[in-house]
Amino acid sequence: MSVERTTAAGGMETSYGFKRVGAGDKQSLVNDVFHKVANRYDLMNDLMSAGLHRLWKDAMVTWLNPPKRAGWRVLDVAGGTGDIAFRIVEASHGQAHATVLDINGSMLAVGRDRAEKKGLSGNTDFVEANAEELPFADATFDAYTIAFGIRNVPRIDVALGEAFRVLKPGGRFLCLEFSEVEMPLLDKAYEAWSFNAIPRIGKMVTGDGEPYSYLVESIARFPNQANFATMISRAGFDRVSFRNYSGGIAALHSGWKL
Repeated sequence: MSVERTTAAGGMETSYGFKRVGAGDKQSLVNDVFHKVANRYDLMNDLMSAGLHRLWKDAMVTWLNPPKRAGWRVLDVAGGTGDIAFRIVEASHGQAHATVLDINGSMLAVGRDRAEKKGLSGNTDFVEANAEELPFADATFDAYTIAFGIRNVPRIDVALGEAFRVLKPGGRFLCLEFSEVEMPLLDKAYEAWSFNAIPRIGKMVTGDGEPYSYLVESIARFPNQANFATMISRAGFDRVSFRNYSGGIAALHSGWKL
């Protein structure tokens, strides 16, 4: 596509996919998207990653390596359905406690129901709040995770600052997000799949292709790996690094509060 990605200087706050919107307007538009796809969230990610998101999420939790001891706390942001939180609790052998935060009540409703069915209600709690204004005291959590959610936050720099604030010294930040494909030919194939197939399939399955059009456009606008790493460093994190998955279709960013 000829549309340019935003950079570390910003721009996502007024970008609703390829459309430019007024400051303060993006959040309500994004909320509407996720109200529509909440019950089909796994399907949405399956469509957008050809099912690979499940492997990437497993890799994210493996790199986090949650300790198998009581008292360790993680905040999973934009994780309403519990996908990452449940993996973390299970990887800790039931020792970790995960707070799942999402601005979208429909997504959280799905997560609460799943937690009950999985028998993980005692290890999880669900909070409806904005990633830009976390309702927690400074230095509350041992880790902060966010998967496929940061690009939907209007003011990414503010959200990163909040992540840094609520982490304890020595705390870990991990962000999994669709990114810039760095392999020749794969980038063209992925682009064709994203813009031609995903909205059409989304419409066939859910009756509405517009949310899927926004989601693939938001991926194309999100800062590439190097620019996003710069934003994480600017928020105060040290030892910032990233790993590409599937040729850069997704990237996992890491940072430490030291």
